[in-house]
Amino acid sequence: MIFADGKLLPDSRRKAVLDGLEAQLNAVRAGPPLEAETVVDAVDALGKRLESGEFDTLLTRFLPAGVGFGDLLPLLRRESLEAKLAAELGPEPFIPRNCPKTKACTLPLGVLFHIAPGNMPGLPVYTALEGLLTGNINLVKLPHGDKGLSLAAFQLLTEQEPRLAAYLYAFDLPSGRRAELETLAGLADGLVVWGGDGAIEGARTLAGPGCKLMEWGHRLSFAYISGYENKEAELADLARHIITTGQRLCSSCQVIFLDTEDRAKGESFCREFLPYLERAAASRPGPAGGAAASLSGYTALLERIVDGRAAGERSFQGKGCSVVLRPDRELELSPMEGNVLVKLLPQGELMPALRRQKGRLQTAGLVCGPQKRKALAELLARAGVTRVTRAGTMSASFPGEAHDGEYPLRRYLRVVDIEME
Repeated sequence: MIFADGKLLPDSRRKAVLDGLEAQLNAVRAGPPLEAETVVDAVDALGKRLESGEFDTLLTRFLPAGVGFGDLLPLLRRESLEAKLAAELGPEPFIPRNCPKTKACTLPLGVLFHIAPGNMPGLPVYTALEGLLTGNINLVKLPHGDKGLSLAAFQLLTEQEPRLAAYLYAFDLPSGRRAELETLAGLADGLVVWGGDGAIEGARTLAGPGCKLMEWGHRLSFAYISGYENKEAELADLARHIITTGQRLCSSCQVIFLDTEDRAKGESFCREFLPYLERAAASRPGPAGGAAASLSGYTALLERIVDGRAAGERSFQGKGCSVVLRPDRELELSPMEGNVLVKLLPQGELMPALRRQKGRLQTAGLVCGPQKRKALAELLARAGVTRVTRAGTMSASFPGEAHDGEYPLRRYLRVVDIEME
């Protein structure tokens, strides 16, 4: 399906839409810019309707069992959107500034082509929303498996505010349709790509010399445990986070690092943590969840045995989950689906271990006593992580927060200097 002119269109209309797209984009850009307040009004109104349950029946058609918009709803409120604009762009960012000889105007980059991620429902809508807040026209390549959620959201948003229809286009376009992707990239002033190394490499070949490339690559996140405030609650929260995210998000815990060199303490932690993980896994929705987790864990273990990489590791298997103690200190991707890695990493070795993943670090879920929190958070920040949270809120969204250490709205704008008479 295609979303264009505020309407859902069949794929058979794709060529006609692409053929006429450049003229449409130029006509929109020649007119008055989209104001952030228009976007805020529309999103706030739609968020209130979502919160009231008006679209619950519709959402059940698109969202996996057990997945909702509870964490995202606060981000759709006026106060959150205005706080995001203020934090990222400062007060009155779109008011021209008088310089000694020029007037400095902040304007949209123009047209953004988003290659959207598929690892969390709603992210294609979120990346387009950031483009709208900065007044850009947004062309969105939907991820495989979006299942119509983003298309439905775009239609609801443009019905709420028809003026947004000229700024939103979406294409359920396979990555193999190279010529059409090149057409979209050729119309863009900026290419926003979300995904792993393969997606980013592919985007680099699409973005021509006149197109600014903005990468939001995959990141790795972990928990670091150096004591407790409330051991039982903190371990339960960490286990719940691991299971509910499926470890599929950039902010999901892949490795639990323990502040110790004592392997016996590592094994003791694994035995202690496994029941917490099992209890969280037992509440996972869907009958196939536990089977998928077990298959993922066993497959990863067999692969390492065959490759000779399993020496020195110990696996603690649970119902629909597992905890694997490994002898190295590397941050890496886990087998996911509730199969978490545990490694020993004393504070003195934290910096060199994490720096080996520089540029890929995101969230550290810090578990420690209150007297250690400030110093450990500062150490983790110096090592390169871009978020330090409690273990249970590693994947929570906070109004005004940066994205992977940057403010995205700044990247989607340009400054024009106009000489004054």
